[in-house]
Amino acid sequence: MSLKDKIRVFEDYPTKGISFKDITTLLKDGESFRKCIDMLDEKFKDCQVDIVVGPESRGFIFATPLAYLLNAGFVPVRKPGKLPGETIKYTYDLEYGSDSLEIHKDAIIKGQNVLIVDDLLATGGTMKATANLVEQLGGNVVGLGFLIELEDLNGRDKLSGYEVESLVKY
Repeated sequence: MSLKDKIRVFEDYPTKGISFKDITTLLKDGESFRKCIDMLDEKFKDCQVDIVVGPESRGFIFATPLAYLLNAGFVPVRKPGKLPGETIKYTYDLEYGSDSLEIHKDAIIKGQNVLIVDDLLATGGTMKATANLVEQLGGNVVGLGFLIELEDLNGRDKLSGYEVESLVKY
């Protein structure tokens, strides 16, 4: 069974020229979802992970069951204003404009090994911002994991210096 076969592709969605990768078809299939999480576990099980971080929102889907398997904690990274308590923010540039992400100030203890997991590696901006937040708190990023990588967008280039693993490549 191929994970790629379980991902539905919509051409020209949400706009003309975009080839949208819909993971809901993979998620609703228990065997495929389990295989995805098990494959990520296999790639990172030797990294001695203390915390698995998932960026909002689809990162939560993959990071939480993986944290469970790795016997690690889970930490969400969210859009501004979504987390109570003290946070730190990282603002990064997009093609047209900017975006920001936040994490609780006490989410990572200095020296903890942190794995960051998301559904998609496109341009790398969200993942680089998330890694910067983790590192600002003193975390050691031991890996970056993805279900899908869009190779033509060269997001991996923005993440040089990190171990990057993706399960399905387009």
